[in-house]
Amino acid sequence: MPGGRTRATRVRPRPSGPVGHTIGGVTIASDGVRAVLFDLDGVLVDSEQLWDRIRREVAEEHGGRWTEGASEHMMGMSTPEWAEYLVSGLGVRLSPAEAADTVIERMARHYATDPPVLPGAVETVRAVAERYPVAIASSAPPRIIGAFLETGALTDVVRHTVSSEQVGAGKPAPDVYLRAAEEVGVEAGECVAVEDSANGLRSAAAAGATVVAVPNPHFPPAEDALRLAGRRLNRIDELPGVLAELSG
Repeated sequence: MPGGRTRATRVRPRPSGPVGHTIGGVTIASDGVRAVLFDLDGVLVDSEQLWDRIRREVAEEHGGRWTEGASEHMMGMSTPEWAEYLVSGLGVRLSPAEAADTVIERMARHYATDPPVLPGAVETVRAVAERYPVAIASSAPPRIIGAFLETGALTDVVRHTVSSEQVGAGKPAPDVYLRAAEEVGVEAGECVAVEDSANGLRSAAAAGATVVAVPNPHFPPAEDALRLAGRRLNRIDELPGVLAELSG
């Protein structure tokens, strides 16, 4: 199954946002653009609402109490982090491991039968991969990342994936982007990171990547997080044009 190698993450100090020069309103990291790192949920698949619905179902089926703000609170968390929150924060009467397994099994069934791939996502990844090394840097578990790549027939172009399960901390910590850049073989400051959520935008910026936002209309990111992005896209298929500008 596709997935990043599990080894200790070497987290090196990074600036709190991209540092460099500006082209067309986008701040370019001083090292230039040598790779593109994609978030998964909300960027390539319309899955944030699905995660939200399934976690809520599991919480309510097992004695938990869903609260306002729970969805936003869990965005960007690694699987162990959100599973622990379901149990300790929402009162779910399962162990964190059982909660995680139940949610992920239901998500995997959806990906197998009705994958929520966003329009233009597969084509965009393929187009970008013709020019740059690409990687997935996601809070989703490796099983879900692998299911997306297989469904979209992208295993031949996306050879590097990192789940926040495989690093020290989930988003907004920079760990997942630092590891993804390492997997591709470049510095994070040489990457464009494509994100939709507040925690994801903060994570990419903290790693020192050049940040491009595709805001999720269902869970719009906070304005302070959006300001970390040099460019905001309406659709993922606008990305190749932006990358052409950055490399021009």
